[in-house]
Amino acid sequence: MAKKAPNPIDKHVGSRVRMRRMMLGMSQEKLGDSLGLTFQQVQKYEKGTNRIGASRLQQISLILQVPVSFFFEGAPPPPGTATGLEEAPSPAYVTDFLATTDGLALVKAFMRIPNPRLRRRVVELVQEMVGEDA
Repeated sequence: MAKKAPNPIDKHVGSRVRMRRMMLGMSQEKLGDSLGLTFQQVQKYEKGTNRIGASRLQQISLILQVPVSFFFEGAPPPPGTATGLEEAPSPAYVTDFLATTDGLALVKAFMRIPNPRLRRRVVELVQEMVGEDA
């Protein structure tokens, strides 16, 4: 029997849980303990393999200190939904990048650079390294 692919919304919500947990420097085990779950269950939530129920999402939002709406920011629209002049969601690659250890570390370090001109120079250096015009 073929395995069912995770729902895109469940994957998105899970990745936002992971991103916020990592931003706080919290382990899956610590989040699981706070929820009365194993770290394996937290892993399944973060991958979108298991859907997070409403009451559980409320608990997670309190533990991670964000509103429930945080987990849906930039979520893909449901299939068959017409998209018109509504506000465009942030590109998925931004969320995907921030959900990685390297992405989060880079953003944290970048934001600790106190001089805005130096931050701009770092951006220009990276753009030059990949061959983009500033």
